[in-house]
Amino acid sequence: VQLQASGGGLVQAGGSLRLSCAASGGTFSSYVMGWFRQAPGKEREFVAAISWSGRSPYYADSVKGRFTISRDNAKNTVYLQMNSLKAEDTAVYSCAADRKWYSYAYNYPGSYGYWGQGTQVTVSS
Repeated sequence: VQLQASGGGLVQAGGSLRLSCAASGGTFSSYVMGWFRQAPGKEREFVAAISWSGRSPYYADSVKGRFTISRDNAKNTVYLQMNSLKAEDTAVYSCAADRKWYSYAYNYPGSYGYWGQGTQVTVSS
C-alpha cells in the first residue's frame, strides 16, 4: 500500500488542523493505521492509532483530548483532527499502516510496515 499525507501547515497556538492520509494500492480496510511525528533533533513519536474498523482509537497522553483519529474506509483515508494546538506539536507528521494490530506495541514505529512521506505542522506561539 502507498500512503500520501497532506494537510499540514502553519497555524497559531490554539488553532486547528486536519491531516489526511490517502492510501492506494491495497485493501485499505485490512490495514491498521497510525500517525507518528518527529520534531527536529528528536526521535519519532507515536501520536495516534486506529484499528481496521475504526472502533478502537488510541492516543499518546500528550495529545489525548485534543487530537482525534478517524478513518473512512470508503474513501481509503485516515484523518487526524488536531485541535488546541501547541508549539510543542510542531513536527513532521507521518502516517503508517500495517495488516497486523499489535495490541502491546501499536505505539512503536516498528509495528508498521508502510509509511507515507510526512507533512510539516508548525505551530507558532
